[in-house]
Amino acid sequence: MPSTRKRKTKDGRVFYEISVSRGRGKSRLTRRWYPPEGWSRKAIERELAAVAAEFERQSDAGEIVSRAEQRERAAQETAEAAKILTLRQYGERVFMPSKTITMSENSRANYQSYLDKKIYPAIGDMKLPEITPAQITALLLDLQTEGKAHGTVVKVYTILHGLFKMAYLGDMIDRNPMDKVERPKPRKDEVKATEPSAYTAAEVQQIMSCLEQEPLKWRTLIHLLIDTGIRRGECCALQWKNIDFQRGAITIAGNLCYTKQKGIYLDTPKNGHTRTVYIGADTIALLRQLRKEQAAKAISTWVFTQEASAEPMHPQSPTRYLKKLSRRYGIPDLHPHKLRHTFASVAITSGADIASVSEALGHSDKAVTLRMYTHADQESISRAAEVFRRAIKEAGQG
Repeated sequence: MPSTRKRKTKDGRVFYEISVSRGRGKSRLTRRWYPPEGWSRKAIERELAAVAAEFERQSDAGEIVSRAEQRERAAQETAEAAKILTLRQYGERVFMPSKTITMSENSRANYQSYLDKKIYPAIGDMKLPEITPAQITALLLDLQTEGKAHGTVVKVYTILHGLFKMAYLGDMIDRNPMDKVERPKPRKDEVKATEPSAYTAAEVQQIMSCLEQEPLKWRTLIHLLIDTGIRRGECCALQWKNIDFQRGAITIAGNLCYTKQKGIYLDTPKNGHTRTVYIGADTIALLRQLRKEQAAKAISTWVFTQEASAEPMHPQSPTRYLKKLSRRYGIPDLHPHKLRHTFASVAITSGADIASVSEALGHSDKAVTLRMYTHADQESISRAAEVFRRAIKEAGQG
């Protein structure tokens, strides 16, 4: 049974000290209870008995411990948290939580998928400090032997590189095994894609002629992808308020994403900044028609919606539709990202400056835009040489 004793503070305030014995080897637990002013003796005794009984119950259940025990428990929890035994434990407790803070949900889900399917099954249950460069190299070679794409193997390498670097900098390991693991190279039998990374201007005209037979929603969406080079998710995230019909301008303010964990959700653009892109008269006309058609079916804030619904289109739907379009009209390798590459390639080949194209695409680094410009045809190569020769000649005349 708990014991109670009436006491006073230095300034004369009355309180009751409740004490509970926990048996041999354990210190007594105490707490103070201050009765409200004006209470009668019976009311105080009744409430004190109830408070004392609850305090004894919490003590017996281990819900309340002494300060010394609190410090000991905290020290044990800290030691246990620091005692990361396996790669899987470190990934779940430290590495992925840190990525959740710095990554988009889509990228985080992608990392988690690689860990769950490729990394944890192979070395996830091994002790982190005992994993050797040879074991990591063996994992990468096994993936190549299984016929995994080079990009997949490199992604596994990249994730492991980041994980072990974090563990090393956090003093979880005294050496980083990735320092002795070579970045994977493509297999000898791995054939590189032979199709161009972008369409020519003539091929774009062919695609647009095929679109004349397609439903208005898809005709508008694909025209918009071609006309602006925006990302698939940015296109699906468009709302009518983002479109300035008078100026022919669109504000890219969001990116529609999908993961199994969160479903469809609206995120910020990839580089975290809004930007403005400009569209031609044909695309504006299509958007006007689409707004009128949509209003007759379901009022929505979204430009591209699900069938007979005001909900936004699934961000993977454009890829699926373009794949069907590719088969229907015999257009090779038709997908949103190739249209994005096409915008960059045709614009730069035709004389647009890198800075403007980079801004339109939403790249944070102009070097990324330059890497997209890989479809220089013979005419543009010849024109570049001519520009060089003319510059040299003009300098000589000066």
